[in-house]
Amino acid sequence: MKTTNRFNVIVAVAATILMGMFESSDAQLQMNFYAKSCPNAEKIISDHIQKHIHNGPSLAAPLIRMHFHDCFVRGCDGSVLINSTSGNAERDAPPNLTLRGFGFVERIKTLLEAECPKTVSCADIIALTARDSVVATGGPWWSVPTGRRDGRISKLAEATNNIPGPTSNFTTLQQRFAKQGLNLKDLVLLSGAHTIGVSHCSSMSERLYNFSTTVKQDPSLDSEYAANIKANKCKSLTDNTTILEMDPGSSRSFDLSYYRLVLKRRGLFQSDSALTKNSATLKMINDLVNGSEKKFYKAFAKSMEKMGRVKVKTGSAGVIRTRCSVARS
Repeated sequence: MKTTNRFNVIVAVAATILMGMFESSDAQLQMNFYAKSCPNAEKIISDHIQKHIHNGPSLAAPLIRMHFHDCFVRGCDGSVLINSTSGNAERDAPPNLTLRGFGFVERIKTLLEAECPKTVSCADIIALTARDSVVATGGPWWSVPTGRRDGRISKLAEATNNIPGPTSNFTTLQQRFAKQGLNLKDLVLLSGAHTIGVSHCSSMSERLYNFSTTVKQDPSLDSEYAANIKANKCKSLTDNTTILEMDPGSSRSFDLSYYRLVLKRRGLFQSDSALTKNSATLKMINDLVNGSEKKFYKAFAKSMEKMGRVKVKTGSAGVIRTRCSVARS
């Protein structure tokens, strides 16, 4: 081989290695990812939340739920935000029919596009909005490294098959969490988000009126609690509109009350009750209840950070959608 050719090969190989190094570096989430490309990005998000969340504190729970549902389908890529065009998007799946906050996220995206066009991903907006809205209502803070990119594929079947629902049993919960690289500790801690927010009767009415072919009412549900709901809230199996607090009396406080209710068999959903059916998760719940709120916050933060990294698209993968609700934007 001639010297010149050998030199060119060496240069090419070196360039390839360097390119790989840079791509590897670019493909990592990092704190303050937008420090140079859009320095005010995170402030714009937090300012918008501070301005509006106090007028609608109940929105914090739907926004953290949106982050959860996004990450469980194709990873945290903002695909849950994509509007349906043929009734076949994630938003059309049963677990997502009661999601709220899409317009709120879109308004934040509009502000960011005005500041830094085609720079901040919808996936990062969801992750940051979930954290900042919980903090604004007095809940825990957790690190949100950024650099996620958006997906363009959103399928109803994938949401139906991957997102744990309120009627999920323990096996289903364990399998669907494990599929995302999340363990039983994450399952228990992330379920703790049920300490804030509300749900509809339709999410639990079968526990009251149509639990099985042989039993009308779920025997794992505290009978006094069930009677109270029947008398004052969910008065029929077909009630799809009445609202229930997931953590009665404490639904706006991010605290340990949810776990105490679960131990008293007063968790609203079957998926809440399911956490007591396994000795390992039951022990975790008891440890949380017997511990401090500060300890819970710290552990919850770690699981949120872990979930926020699930199958993220970074670097050259994915896109930056200019409208969160439109796949090709």
